[in-house]
Amino acid sequence: MMIIMKANATPQEVDTVIASIKSAGLNVHLSQGVEATIIGAIGETHNIPLERFESLEGVDLVQRITQPYKLASRQFHPENSVFNIDGFTVGGDEVAVIAGPCSVESRNQIIETAIAVKEAGASALRGGVFKPRTSPYAFQGLGEEGLEYLAEAREKTGLPIVVEIMSQVQLDMMVKYVDVFQIGARNMQNFNLLRAIGETQTAVLLKRGLSATIEELLMSAEYILSGGNQRVMLCERGIRTFETSTRNTTDINAIPVLKHHTHLPVILDPSHSTGFANYVAAVARAGIAAGADGLIVEVHPDPACAVSDGKQSLKPEAFAAMVKQVGQIAQIMGRSLATVGTQVHR
Repeated sequence: MMIIMKANATPQEVDTVIASIKSAGLNVHLSQGVEATIIGAIGETHNIPLERFESLEGVDLVQRITQPYKLASRQFHPENSVFNIDGFTVGGDEVAVIAGPCSVESRNQIIETAIAVKEAGASALRGGVFKPRTSPYAFQGLGEEGLEYLAEAREKTGLPIVVEIMSQVQLDMMVKYVDVFQIGARNMQNFNLLRAIGETQTAVLLKRGLSATIEELLMSAEYILSGGNQRVMLCERGIRTFETSTRNTTDINAIPVLKHHTHLPVILDPSHSTGFANYVAAVARAGIAAGADGLIVEVHPDPACAVSDGKQSLKPEAFAAMVKQVGQIAQIMGRSLATVGTQVHR
């Protein structure tokens, strides 16, 4: 349920509405925009009559939110969510480009990659330190050692770091290092993990599950938002279909659909959605043209020797060419590439 206040509503009237919502056993979410103040009454509201709030001073309109997701709904939050990630904004006119290897393999590898992607125009560095591999015998990641290497790469380049978290038990350690938590496709519906991350203020990149619907993705985001963490990005990373010529099927449709239904920023992963480096740039261009707020791309200095996802990883020079292309498309769309200002320290 959302309660839209009159333009001239006083702070005292807003406080009275909030108190009334709490007295009904509901949670409160306050959204104060330029043109309107909207108060969300979150919880089991179907048995609560609208008249309970319509009669309060300062209230203009009370509406039920029709979607099962509430805080993620554009109905509740009409304006795009725009938030800062350590030096650049996401969700507005800037297009973010997150880049780096699937796995942090060594200090030299991640620092070399970080410098290369920064110079090419990346706005954040990705790297996995805990890897959800299909085989238990495959490389599982460097753990905290890898986080230390990423932190050093951030110090040298100024790029904030994006790292996948797989379990609640990793949270206390990772929150000390990480600027953006990535929740992978396999954990999209790990609701305990989502709740735990919702209690942090660390930004989140939530990937769509292998066979998840758009509504299921938004419901997963709702778990994080309901915990108080509003800095959530949604990531389309390809879905599982009958097609076998690519690793997954890129759902370009998901980008405009998500932008219609939610205020949250939408990121495209052209690496996992195609599975082949040759296709990454083309799909990245399509994603920005479709309205994506950013990209997350796998880049490796020597893909042939990568311990994971080498086939879909771009070499630094190919990544630099792709960034120029998506930058041109962003400009046509009235946008620009996000940048961070720190100089590279070699």
